Amino acid sequence: MKKLFIPLLLLSLTACTALTPKNGDNICSTFREKDGWYDDAKSSFEKWGVPIPVQMAIMHQESHFVADAQPPRPWLLGFIPLPRASSAYGYAQAKDETWDSYQDKAGSWGADREDFADAADFIGWYCSVSHTRLGISKLDTKNLYLAYHEGHGGYQRKSYLQKAGLVQIANKVAKRAKLFQSQLGECQNDLENKGWFF
Repeated sequence: MKKLFIPLLLLSLTACTALTPKNGDNICSTFREKDGWYDDAKSSFEKWGVPIPVQMAIMHQESHFVADAQPPRPWLLGFIPLPRASSAYGYAQAKDETWDSYQDKAGSWGADREDFADAADFIGWYCSVSHTRLGISKLDTKNLYLAYHEGHGGYQRKSYLQKAGLVQIANKVAKRAKLFQSQLGECQNDLENKGWFF
């Protein structure tokens, strides 16, 4: 039994690791490795108008492209599990109530937070709502991220002004979106033509 258990454990760990891109810091590498992700992000862009680099920079910050990412679980006395600080889950780190709202208002009832296409669509939808409600440009990654993190009400109250660390993270997300935009400029034609298979 032990001889069978260890290889199965290693196989499951390898499978989990294999789900994340090998080089998540390079959008071209990520899209080449993950067949379908470019088309999914492009579909979200065409539907909601939020650029692919903005979507991907937000997702990179939130989950580093881990499908089942969630906040760490605190432990009491080192062995008693306590509830997680947030219900945030999946690629987009969407909370339960926000995901429910997305499913209802965007008509995406079968959406799954562990599905990349659904997560990209969610980010596009949420940022589009931020644009409509708050007047944030769909090109303004920094403020789109602040609204994403704090919620629309929190952003309106400018709660982020009390969180210097969060503003620094938002600046980092904006910088990553610019990097992704530059990288995408070098490979987008190939991705469109699927020329990287040859």
